[in-house]
Amino acid sequence: MNVPNVPAPPDGIAIDRILPPVVDPVIAPMTDEPAEPAATSPPPTRPATSTALLVLAVLAVGYTLWAAQDLVLPVLLSMFFALVGNPIIRLLQRAFVPRFVGALLVLTLGIAGAVLLGRQLVEPAGEWVRQVPRELRDLAPKLRNLTKPMQEANKAAENIARAAGGESMLKPVQVIRTEVNDPYKALTTTPRMLASVLAVVLLTFFFMTYGDNLQRNAIALLPTRQRKKLTVDILQSIEREISRYMLTISLINTLLGLLLAGILFWWMKLPMQEALLWGTVAAVLNFAPYVGPLIGVLLMLLMGFVFYDEALQSVTPAAIYLGLHTIEGQVLTPIVLGRRMRLSPLVLILALMVFGWLWGIVGLLLAVPLLVCVKIVLAKIEGMEGWAKLLE
Repeated sequence: MNVPNVPAPPDGIAIDRILPPVVDPVIAPMTDEPAEPAATSPPPTRPATSTALLVLAVLAVGYTLWAAQDLVLPVLLSMFFALVGNPIIRLLQRAFVPRFVGALLVLTLGIAGAVLLGRQLVEPAGEWVRQVPRELRDLAPKLRNLTKPMQEANKAAENIARAAGGESMLKPVQVIRTEVNDPYKALTTTPRMLASVLAVVLLTFFFMTYGDNLQRNAIALLPTRQRKKLTVDILQSIEREISRYMLTISLINTLLGLLLAGILFWWMKLPMQEALLWGTVAAVLNFAPYVGPLIGVLLMLLMGFVFYDEALQSVTPAAIYLGLHTIEGQVLTPIVLGRRMRLSPLVLILALMVFGWLWGIVGLLLAVPLLVCVKIVLAKIEGMEGWAKLLE
């Protein structure tokens, strides 16, 4: 190493006051004292959301969904109908059929099938509606005979309670409520229903035809590439899983309805149109888990008591329906759909209660697909995977 010529210091002056100390860059980091870290500013923290504000936001959203149901329900129904038809449209596209033509073909076949089925069901449904009041009057003595011991026990308990409490045997006052039929109600309800049906049909066609373009244009508005990638992943997962779920459940419920109609026709000797009516009712009700099958069992019991006199024959239709539903719910559906679409029964019951309260029977039918969408979104967002597990 070349050392520069430095003049000798005068007597009595230390050399370290003339030249600064030389620090070897290799030896310096090996000193015992650790180097102080550079001062860094703490990362910005998001303000904590108030619980009361969150509750108010949830209530506001719930009230908005209830108040705007005439607008929200046609959009949701058309979206789910489009998701059911998208796999068929993709198969047609692979056969070099344009998407516009494929959507028009799928929608036309769906409407034609619904009209043909409705024409077959109108006559037995009208006959059933006209026949039920008369049959229920004939059914009342049977039910009274079945519940006679319980009624006598209740009367004895009431007499004992009145004697012990010294209450008078005066007959309680009955309040009779009357309802005035509005002749203009039907005139205003029918056009609104037709307008809703037409809106669902048109929106379904447009979602089938232009849904992909709308999705791409909406994703292009996002600011960062990471958000675009996450949004594309979420939308593709929702479309794939919901399409698969809706198409599979529709096929399973159709098979269930056909089996029930065939058994009622061949074994119970019901007319073909009535058997088809009850099979269609069972297939539609099976879209609402737990609640739909419960209503189906009660309807089958009512049908059995109306058409048959013996107790064993009266409960047979309900037993057949319950057996078919048990096989479908416990064996067929879990095998076909697997664990990915599994939902907690408690969460599912709560969702059915909430959406049924908001939107009635349509809410019961849409509860499961909406809950599946929520589960998919939570599973894709970082930090929300635990909430998705909570729904399983």
